[in-house]
Amino acid sequence: MRLLWLLLPLAPSVFAQPAGNDSESLLWGAYRPQLYFGLRPRLPQSVMTGLAWFGTQDFQSITRMRHACDQGDGLNSYTWTEYDARQGGEQVIKDGINNVVITTQFLKVPGGAHGGSWAARIKGEPMNPAYPSRISTVFYIGLEGLGGIDMDSEEDENGIEGPVSFSGSTPELDDFTIRIVEGPGNTLITEGPHASAFRHKLGKTHFLGARVPPGQVWQAKELIQNAIVKTAQEAIAPYKDAAKGYPDPAFIYQLPDEVYTGSNLYAVQKHYDGPFQFDVFFDSASAKQKLSSSVLDEGLPSLSTVFNERFNDVFPIPSSYQTSDPESLREFSKAITSNLIGGIGYFYGTSIVDRSFAYEWDQDEDVVVEESKDKKGPTLEPPKALLTATPSRSFFPRGFYWDEGFHLLHIGEWDNDLSLEILKDWINLIDEDGWVAREQILGEEARSRVPPEFQTQVPTYANPPTLTMAVTAFINRLRAQKGPTEQDLGLDYGLGPQVPLGGSEVPTPGRRFLDEPELALAYLRSIYKPLKRHYEWFRRTQRGQIKQYGRKARSRTEAYRWRGRSQQHVLTSGMDDYPRGPPHAGELHLDLISWMAFFAQTMRDISEFVGELDDAVAFEEIAKATIDNIDDLHWSEENQMYCDVNVNDEDESYHVCHKGYLSLFPFLLSLLPPDSPRLGAILDLLRDPDHLWSPYGLRSLSASHPEFGQGENYWKGPIWIQMNYLALSALHKTYAAQAGPYQQRAQEIYAELRRNVVENVHKEYVRTGYVWEQYDAITGEGRRSHPFTGWTSLVTLIISEKYY
Repeated sequence: MRLLWLLLPLAPSVFAQPAGNDSESLLWGAYRPQLYFGLRPRLPQSVMTGLAWFGTQDFQSITRMRHACDQGDGLNSYTWTEYDARQGGEQVIKDGINNVVITTQFLKVPGGAHGGSWAARIKGEPMNPAYPSRISTVFYIGLEGLGGIDMDSEEDENGIEGPVSFSGSTPELDDFTIRIVEGPGNTLITEGPHASAFRHKLGKTHFLGARVPPGQVWQAKELIQNAIVKTAQEAIAPYKDAAKGYPDPAFIYQLPDEVYTGSNLYAVQKHYDGPFQFDVFFDSASAKQKLSSSVLDEGLPSLSTVFNERFNDVFPIPSSYQTSDPESLREFSKAITSNLIGGIGYFYGTSIVDRSFAYEWDQDEDVVVEESKDKKGPTLEPPKALLTATPSRSFFPRGFYWDEGFHLLHIGEWDNDLSLEILKDWINLIDEDGWVAREQILGEEARSRVPPEFQTQVPTYANPPTLTMAVTAFINRLRAQKGPTEQDLGLDYGLGPQVPLGGSEVPTPGRRFLDEPELALAYLRSIYKPLKRHYEWFRRTQRGQIKQYGRKARSRTEAYRWRGRSQQHVLTSGMDDYPRGPPHAGELHLDLISWMAFFAQTMRDISEFVGELDDAVAFEEIAKATIDNIDDLHWSEENQMYCDVNVNDEDESYHVCHKGYLSLFPFLLSLLPPDSPRLGAILDLLRDPDHLWSPYGLRSLSASHPEFGQGENYWKGPIWIQMNYLALSALHKTYAAQAGPYQQRAQEIYAELRRNVVENVHKEYVRTGYVWEQYDAITGEGRRSHPFTGWTSLVTLIISEKYY
C-alpha cells in the first residue's frame, strides 16, 4: 500500500521520511478526543491546541460556545469520516443550532528529529444556505510544563491583520513555530448596528495571551469565554439606553487584544459571515521545511485517496453480505472506524485509589488478599500516562479496561502496531500486585467528567480481562501472516509484495511487528511477566469457594466471584444491573470463571510463543480444569442453561438462573467444543424470540424475564453490540465452521444475526447521525451515550467478517 507522502506532488524533501511505522509517527495526533477538535503530542506536559466556536446571531450565543464534546450541545452529528493515526484525516461536525457544518482536516508531515510537523484546516459552510450562518471561531495554543511560547505577530489593541504567528520551544519538541493563516474568499462580519463605532476593530483577528497556572490549560474554554464576556460588558455599557439599540453581537463578543507577561495560553478569534476557511501550521524547526497551504491543498486529497484504497482492502464488504446500498454501508463503516481511531486519547495525571475499602461479603476465610500497610482511605496516586481509545468522546472520554480489549480488536485490524502501543501502555499500568484500575481517570480534566462517587478505584476490584483478546488477536494475526511460530521464531517468512520507491522497499504502515519476527518475539516477552502477574492477581483476589459448601467439581481450585459488588449492581463485571443473586461470600459468577478460562488459554498461547514451555503446560492444565468446573459448578440440568451459583440460608448451594447474556458466556468465548451436549440448548435460548432473539440483535435479558426493561434498564434487555460480536465470532469461527451436530443451525443463526445487527446499527446511524451505546430491545432505536464509537464500531468487523 503506497503511503500518503509517496503520492503528494511536492518536493521530495518534504516527505523524505520512511513509512512512519515507528512511534515517532504517532507522536502527534488528535489525542484530545474529549474536544470536538484538539491536537497534542504524546508527552505528559507539552503543547495542547483546541478549537471553540459560537454563533453571533444573538446575545445568548456566547453561553453556547462549543469546545468539549457534549451531548447537551445538541449537535446533529460529528464524526471523523476518514482518519489514520499516522497520517491524519477529516472530521465533519454538523451544528444545526448555529447553522454551520464545520470540517476539520489534519495532516501529518514527517521530517526532522522531533516528531515532524503538521497542518490543520478548519472550514465551515451553512447547513442551510437559505439562512444566515454567522460564526465566531477561537483557536488556542497552550503550554504545560517546561519551555515557553511567544506571539511573534505585532500586538495591536484593535486586533491583527494578516497571519498570526507564534514561536516556542520545549525540551522534547525543541524549537517550533505555529502560524494561523486565513483562507481565500472569507467574508468577515463588518456590517451591522453601530458598525461605525467599531470600525477600527472589525474584520481583524482578535487575540488573548494569558498566564494559566500549571495543570489548568484544559480549562481554556472558561478563561476565553470569561475574557470575551468581560470585553462585551465594557463595550455594551454605552448602549444600555434602549433607544440607541444594541450593537451587533459580533462587535462586542471579542477577545480583549491583550497579552500578559509570561503567557502560556494564546487564543485567536475571527468572526465569519457564511463560508470560511483558515489553516494552522506547526513547523518543527528540525524539519527545516516551512509548510504552506499548498501542502494541504495537495496533501488532503492524496490522504483521502490512500485511506479509501486501504480501507476497501482491509475492511471490504464481502460478497456474502448483500445490501441494496453498498456505498452508504461503506461510508458508515469508514466513519465508525475513523471515529474509533480519532477517539484515541493521550492522558496523564494522578488517580484516586482507596486501598482500605471492602464490602463485608468481599471477605472470606480461605482467600488471602494483600492489604495496604497504611490504610488512609482515598488517596492520590502518582501520575501515570496512558494512550487509549475511548468508548464515547462525549460521555466516556477516558480509558475503560473492559472496553479497551474490544477497541483493540478493531484498531489492530487497521494498524497492528498502534494497537500494540496502546496495549503496552495498559500493560504498563499493572502494578506490583498485578492490579490495574478498571477506569483510568487520570488528572483533573478526566475527573471533571466523572461523578465523584465513581472517581475512586479499589485495588481488589477487577473487570473483564479483555486485554487478553487483544493479545490473542495479535498472535492470530502472526499465524495468519505465516509469522513466527513456536518453532521458527526469528526466521524470515513470506510476505506479499511491497511497493518499491526508487529501488527500495516501502513497508505497509502499522505492521512492523508482523513483518519483523524478532520484534514480535521481543514484544511478547516484554508483556509476558506483567500479564502473568495480572493473571495471578485475578486467581488470588477473585477466587470463589468450593469445598465450604459441599460443591462437587473436578477441580478444587477453579471457581471465581467478582469482588466489589453492591446489593443491586456488579459494576466490576461490566454488566452493571444484570440480575444476580443476593451478595454472599459463597456466590460464584459464571461470566468471571469463563473469562478466567479464556485468560488461561491466552497465557498458554503466549507462553508457547516466548518459549516458557513449562508455563504453557501449566496454563493448559488450568484452562482445562476451569472449563471442566464451568460444567460441574454452573450447568443447571433443571433449567438447561449455565447459571451463577449462590448459597441459601441453610448454607446450601443453588443455581441463580436469569436467561440473558450471562447464560451464554461459555459459548460466547468459544469454550465449548462443537459437539458439546450443552450447545443445542444454548442455541435454542439464543434464537428464541420470547427470550433473547430480536430483529435488531440479541437482547441482554430475556423478554420473558420479570425484570425485563425495569429499573435503570441498562443490562435488562437493551442490545449491546460487543456481546453480539462475541456471539457472531463464536458462531463464525467455531460452531458454524467446525463439524458438529449443530453446525448447520449455527450457520443459519450466524447469517441472520449478522444481518440483523448490521442493518439496525446502520439504519439508526442514517436516521440519527450517530452510533449508540446500546439499542432498544423492542424497537431497535439507539439509546444512551452517543456517539459511541467504542465497541459499537465492531460492526465494521462484523461486516467484513474479521473476528479475533
